[in-house]
Amino acid sequence: MKIILMKFKGPLQSYGTDSHFETRHTDDHPSKGAVLGLVAAALGIRREESEKLRKLCNLHMVVRVDQVGQRNREFQIAAKYKKTGDHERNYVTYRYYLEDAVFLVALEGEDDLIKCIYEALKRPYFALFYGRRSCPVNYDFLIGLFDGTAMEQIQNQPWLAADWYQKKYAKQEKIRLDVYGDKICMPKARQKVLRRDQPVSFSQMGRQHDLRFEVHEIVRIENPAYVAPDIQTENGIFVASTETIQTEHDAFAALMEE
Repeated sequence: MKIILMKFKGPLQSYGTDSHFETRHTDDHPSKGAVLGLVAAALGIRREESEKLRKLCNLHMVVRVDQVGQRNREFQIAAKYKKTGDHERNYVTYRYYLEDAVFLVALEGEDDLIKCIYEALKRPYFALFYGRRSCPVNYDFLIGLFDGTAMEQIQNQPWLAADWYQKKYAKQEKIRLDVYGDKICMPKARQKVLRRDQPVSFSQMGRQHDLRFEVHEIVRIENPAYVAPDIQTENGIFVASTETIQTEHDAFAALMEE
């Protein structure tokens, strides 16, 4: 089985699955609708071509959260017009984004379809975005085409977080990362939630998404920024180094004065 791996590392990303009207929220990791929308854009599938979109629904997806993003909000002024064309009023709309987030995304499916998608992602028909047009993909988003299963790649790929982020966890030899995906890819996962992000139509006349079960589990990845503690051994027993235990406080000073 063929697997496509992508690194979602844009400065801003947005993945709303239950947003309506003036306030548009974002989830904390990519939705399947956003990922398949990116694939559809690369293949040149237009919004009204729902039948072609359905062919992508057999793809399975797994997402690893390599760097947790911070939520950011902006506001926009929108205008509302009457049916006569006269201006009625202005109102404020809010948009939420993920800032400085990094995700490893794996797509799994039939070999011929995966190979076709991979070639399209290298030379996309339409411009690619992370959820919204204001969030273009990073130049190195496409990692490569691999054999095996999505979870094998999720567990074997190195940590993709920025250097400054990895150094925050320098004391941890292995880092715990959240993984979300389709049940078929993660059969041992116990935690599951319903998420309305299975795309049916991207038509501007009426977008439609079905519910799907998304499961969650934890993987442990080697931390390249890990710094081993400064320790010594005496007779096979680990003890702190003399540099580690030096202190200006003398616990016996008061007794000596007496």
